[in-house]
Amino acid sequence: MSSLKKQIIFPKYQQIFSSLGENIKLARKRRKLTTIQVAERAGIDRSTLYQIEKGNARVSLGAYFNVFRVLGLQDDFLKLAAADEQGRLLQDMHLLNGK
Repeated sequence: MSSLKKQIIFPKYQQIFSSLGENIKLARKRRKLTTIQVAERAGIDRSTLYQIEKGNARVSLGAYFNVFRVLGLQDDFLKLAAADEQGRLLQDMHLLNGK
């Protein structure tokens, strides 16, 4: 029995993954790379790449990263959660309250 819990992505947030998958697919096509080429270079099965391009949230972050790397988009990973506007707001509120 697996100790990992099944991740649930609510439909309104699944659209984010769907958009990400579409962006990855477009990036691959702009580079005129086949699914076979990208999957082999990323070290994943072609079916996993298909799931990534569909925006499947159950695919590992490492597989997504390897596809980004193959497409030359690895620096985009550094942008994930980089702004953290809500966290900065909370931090500022905490500082203002002197706690």
